[in-house]
Order: sequence, then structure tokens, then C-alpha cells
Amino acid sequence: MKNIILGIVITSATLAGCNSHSHKTGESQSRSQDTLYKPQTESANMTALSAVEVKNTVSIEAIVTTYLQLKNSLAEDNTNNAATAGTRLEDSFKNFDKTVLTSAQIKTFEDVEEDARENAEHIGKNGGNIAHQRLHFEMLSIDIYDLIKAFGSGRVLYKYFCQSYNDGKGAFWISEAIEIKNPYIGKKTTTCGTMTEEIK
Repeated sequence: MKNIILGIVITSATLAGCNSHSHKTGESQSRSQDTLYKPQTESANMTALSAVEVKNTVSIEAIVTTYLQLKNSLAEDNTNNAATAGTRLEDSFKNFDKTVLTSAQIKTFEDVEEDARENAEHIGKNGGNIAHQRLHFEMLSIDIYDLIKAFGSGRVLYKYFCQSYNDGKGAFWISEAIEIKNPYIGKKTTTCGTMTEEIK
């Protein structure tokens, strides 16, 4: 009889130990699963954040670079190179990926785009008529300045003003260099101009 009771006690203790071990193993597995899933969730959140950051990072580098090539061509009185740059600039606007913009950025870009493309087109189609090219470059510079102020350019640029151009009315342009190269007067008086703003 004592042996039967002792056997029952031992069996009960063994079962209790198994249940306790099973419970602890379940907790351990649960914690292990939490550890496995938590980094994946954080990783997914970081990926989503990166996508948002990329979407809000807008590069107008191609547009600015082509504008600067146009500016330099006019400063050298090279009407044919100016025409080529004008056509390339028009293409840069056409090919700009607006899907990366927010709705507010799209409005800002499109406010500038139509006029800028029209001015670039005039410059592109008027190789040989540098006076006409410079007239449209004056208006184009206003568009490019507005675009740079809205989106940034990723580089330091300078705004110059030439008082002598257009019968003393003057006009400004954007440059990548501190050295003055006037696109409105060209080689005749290339260093005419005053820096009015450093754009960062």
C-alpha cells in the first residue's frame, strides 16, 4: 500500500514538473518569437521612413546644371552653344520626374515649368540671334531662381545683377562661380555685375 501511495506521489510530482517545464518553454518560445518579430517590424518601419525621406528629397540638379551651361555660353557670346543648352534645358524640364513631389511641390514646380520651358525653347530655336536669346535668358533666370529657392540646388550658387543691361533697367543671373562672367553683355564687358546674394 505504501508503495502504491509513493508511486502516485512520484507520478504527480513528475507531471507537475513537466507542466511547469512546458509552461516555461512556452514563455521562452513566446519571448523568442517577440524578439524575432520585433526587429522585423522596426525594420519595416525604417524602410517606410526611408521611402518617405526619398520621396521628399527632390533634385533639380540636371535643370540647374544645364542652365549654368547656357549662362556660360552667353557669357562667351556663343549663340550656337546657347541654343544647344536651351534645347537641353527644355528637355530637362520635360523629363523631370514629378511623381517624387508632394502635391504642394508639384504646384510650385508647375508654376515655374511652363514659362521656363517656353523661354528655353525660344533660346534653343534662335541660334544666331543672341539678343533674342539674352532677352529670354533674363526671364528664364527669374524662373530658375524661384525653382532653386523652392527646392534647393545641392550646391552654393551666387546671384549677380547687371545694371547696364536693357537700357539701364538691369537684370540678374545665377552663377556657380564667384568670378563674374556676364551673360548679358558677354565678352564686351564680361566682368560687369555685382553679387547680390549667396544661395545655399
